[in-house]
Amino acid sequence: MTWLGIDLGDARVGLALSDPELTLAHPIGNIQAYGDSFRALDDVIYVIEDEQVDHVVIGLPLLLNGGEGKSAKKARRWASNLVKRIDRMVEDGDIHLNTTPDVELMDERLTTVSAHRQLHEANIAGRRHRPVVDQQSAVVILQSALDRKER
Repeated sequence: MTWLGIDLGDARVGLALSDPELTLAHPIGNIQAYGDSFRALDDVIYVIEDEQVDHVVIGLPLLLNGGEGKSAKKARRWASNLVKRIDRMVEDGDIHLNTTPDVELMDERLTTVSAHRQLHEANIAGRRHRPVVDQQSAVVILQSALDRKER
């Protein structure tokens, strides 16, 4: 099994994959979104196909009070569009999957703060930090889901 974690950033969509045992998440990169994460849908689907992903965890950016603002609504639309697009591409024969992945949204409050802290502790700061923060946030999102699964 392989799980994919996704952080929908403003400029980039960060991606992380699990190991086959579903214990550790590791970054696999970013997809440039140029201010519109919906542009990255097909690229994410090709990662799902290439890695034969069984489960997708998308960060849901809730407000600190647990409510949903514009970003959370956008993440919900993005997840819905991902599911529809995967189904259409499988039906049209554009991609081939062993199984259609489950897609879940997961509360990502403070994941960016955690990602920044982890990068700082790894001595990745300043300008080197910015291009990798979205993928590190995806790692935090996915690792939280993997840890929750084991309970």
